[in-house]
Amino acid sequence: MDTQKNPLKITDTILRDAHQSQAATRMRTEDMLPACEILDKIGYYSLECWGGATFDACMRFLHEDPWERLRALRKALPNTKLQMLLRGQNLLGYKHYADDVVELFVKKSIENGINIIRIFDALNDVRNIECAMKYTKYYGGEAEAAISYTISPVHNERYFVELAMKLEEMGADTICIKDMANLLLPYEAFSLIKAIKERVSVPVHLHTHNTTGTGDMTNLLAAQAGVDIVDTALSPFANGTSQPSTESLVATLKDTPRDTGLDLDLMSKAAAHFRGVAERLKNEGILDPKVLRVDTNTLLYQVPGGMLSNLISQLKQAKAEDRYYDVLAEIPRVRKDFGYPPLVTPTSQIVGTQAVMNVLMGERYKTFTKESKGVLRGEYGRLPGEVNEEVRKKAIGDEELITCRPADLIEPELEKYREEMKDVARCDEDVLSCALFPKVAPEFLKNKYAPKKEEEERTLRVFF
Repeated sequence: MDTQKNPLKITDTILRDAHQSQAATRMRTEDMLPACEILDKIGYYSLECWGGATFDACMRFLHEDPWERLRALRKALPNTKLQMLLRGQNLLGYKHYADDVVELFVKKSIENGINIIRIFDALNDVRNIECAMKYTKYYGGEAEAAISYTISPVHNERYFVELAMKLEEMGADTICIKDMANLLLPYEAFSLIKAIKERVSVPVHLHTHNTTGTGDMTNLLAAQAGVDIVDTALSPFANGTSQPSTESLVATLKDTPRDTGLDLDLMSKAAAHFRGVAERLKNEGILDPKVLRVDTNTLLYQVPGGMLSNLISQLKQAKAEDRYYDVLAEIPRVRKDFGYPPLVTPTSQIVGTQAVMNVLMGERYKTFTKESKGVLRGEYGRLPGEVNEEVRKKAIGDEELITCRPADLIEPELEKYREEMKDVARCDEDVLSCALFPKVAPEFLKNKYAPKKEEEERTLRVFF
């Protein structure tokens, strides 16, 4: 390792991916704000606090407005860059949106407080991230283009290095290696990061989990290979399906050339607060101990953390928890049939749900979800490997395959959403919420604004 000082930068995921991976994204804004003053002093490269599943969970389960959460966090963290996760043309929903919707969403995210947008596509189809990258830069944000890391007969080091070079050409400010299921083993991480650093000039950011128990070692060898930034989580929501612990890595690198310079005492104070939050979520049955265990089977099944907790939830609802390992064994078979998509939202949910259906129905591909049909038809983009044509035929019959950038087939739709939502939406942020989650957001907004309407009527009655 070079003896020259080169501090490793840290992005802490405590406000987003940590609780998404362990507690089905149930941390509330009021759980976050008391720790923000301390978090803001630590000196992180950034705090990941928005995007991913937080947007949906805020409205659906916590009855909070995700935009209000973002504004509250921006106010409470004036000295720290705020980072979000965006699924390219999917934004935060589960389908592709027209370019005008992508533009407005990116614009409003930056206006409301986001500095860095990590943009990825589940299939690594760069056509699906070009629009979000362009507008992130146009509106003054930092575009962190992400590679969805996976293992398959079609994914190797050369594939990922060429992808990194392509993303830099497209204008990425940072390149992220997004290892959703902790499949990137330590020496492979060392080799891959060395290879990418030799060919790109922008910073390289590593995101991994600790699902297979190798995350700490992967981060350490990545640091030795010269990675610029890594994702970690404060200890109360670290490890298992979440990220490796921030404190452990900071302590490990102290007094070395990669010393982070971050304050462990401040982290300890922030961790004390989040331990109470974790305890409450455990008592409420939301934080399932299964997600805290090391599961080396993940190296076989390639299931990311957030998907594992959702899978457990689906099986509980179907009263079929005993089929957990049957479903895990079915996932790689479905993935192969579907052309080896990396397992990350939304493809992880699509492949996972199809695997659950295949197992619970007692017959493989007896029925397909709308999303499975969409993947096989090309609605989500170009699949990395060859698709099982028998399965495709069974799913979509003689329907024509989509071979262009899927969003090119979508007419501008922003004005349509504005018109449809005019009775419930009071601002562009509301329109976007409804566009992304049409079954959840309108009802949420009706409830949100209802008391205010009654208050206005009372005021009018008193006044007149």
